[in-house]
Amino acid sequence: MNKRKVDVYLHDRHVGTLAETSDHRVAFAYSDAWLEDGFAVSPFSLPVEQKVFVPTSTNFQGLWGVFADSLPDAWGRLLVDLMLKSRGLTPAHITPLERLAIVGESGMGALTYRPAWDVRQDAKLTDLDELSAKCQAILNREDVADLDAVFQMGGSSGGTRPKVMTDEWVIKFPASGDMPDTGLMEKEYMDCAADCGIIVPETRLMPSKRCSGYFTVRRFDREFADGKPVRRHMLTAAAILELDWRNACMDYHTLMKLTRILSRDHAADTEQMFRRMCFNVFAHNRDDHAKNFTWIYDAVQDCWHPSPAYDLTWSTTYFGEHTTTVDGNGKDPGVEELLAVGKAAGMKSKICKQIVEEIQDKTVGLENRYEIE
Repeated sequence: MNKRKVDVYLHDRHVGTLAETSDHRVAFAYSDAWLEDGFAVSPFSLPVEQKVFVPTSTNFQGLWGVFADSLPDAWGRLLVDLMLKSRGLTPAHITPLERLAIVGESGMGALTYRPAWDVRQDAKLTDLDELSAKCQAILNREDVADLDAVFQMGGSSGGTRPKVMTDEWVIKFPASGDMPDTGLMEKEYMDCAADCGIIVPETRLMPSKRCSGYFTVRRFDREFADGKPVRRHMLTAAAILELDWRNACMDYHTLMKLTRILSRDHAADTEQMFRRMCFNVFAHNRDDHAKNFTWIYDAVQDCWHPSPAYDLTWSTTYFGEHTTTVDGNGKDPGVEELLAVGKAAGMKSKICKQIVEEIQDKTVGLENRYEIE
């Protein structure tokens, strides 16, 4: 492949071209065809204009956020690096542009990259307990047979927990140090969120002989038409705002404002974001960073709607604070801060209070069902 150039596609339409600059940033330009009737693949950073867009931020190793969203992180990146080493390559020498070529057509969302590195083979799901054991061995830096098969099923995934993906589902396995009932806990959290009026994907608990079950969630970046998966273009808050999601860089005021702008003041979307904020506070989900909020592009209305909620589970952070602050409070936000965020977003005080009370009531004791230190 040309190591300094990659073409971007969406539904087999040529969106544009990425090219590495002399100072190792990755510039982007829309194709002529996309300029005629395409949309902004990143609503703020990349308007549909005939120009070369060069990133000024270093948050994504020289990439624009929209393309960095296609790259795996944590678990997926570990698998990619192991795959590269098994082929005699040094991961540190592989550029972000080359990593996009490795993603090819396997990434989350709708964007694909050509020419792709031909590193994938057919892989079939085997026994989930066996896969979980292989994942644990990889995390422990042990040699694993059939590494390529594990890579094919999880090499494009994000998040810290090991997982495998099919066209329809994502199956998560416990990470080192996780409690045995991690999968059951996440299933109960997602069920509780649904009971709190939050839109969530379909979830299942796959049986296991090693634990209480493996949490499984239907992919919302795919729709099925005539039995075939259709990709959906989506972006995280980190990508949209070009933010380093590893740091505390947002407040829920920002998320509410962003939702109103992207959805064109769609009241139901604003309420959804408010409900997620309340749930995260009352259910003790403090790992609410900028990659855990996503919007999906609506081609019919030419706007963006929040994706179904995901990664809702008990979690904490190094300092024990919310990664996204609530009216400036990350340590111990409560009803006062929640109402202040809702009011600033233009929601009626009566509705905000009803939602706060509803979610507070339905999450009582949720975090105490498990022995979490």
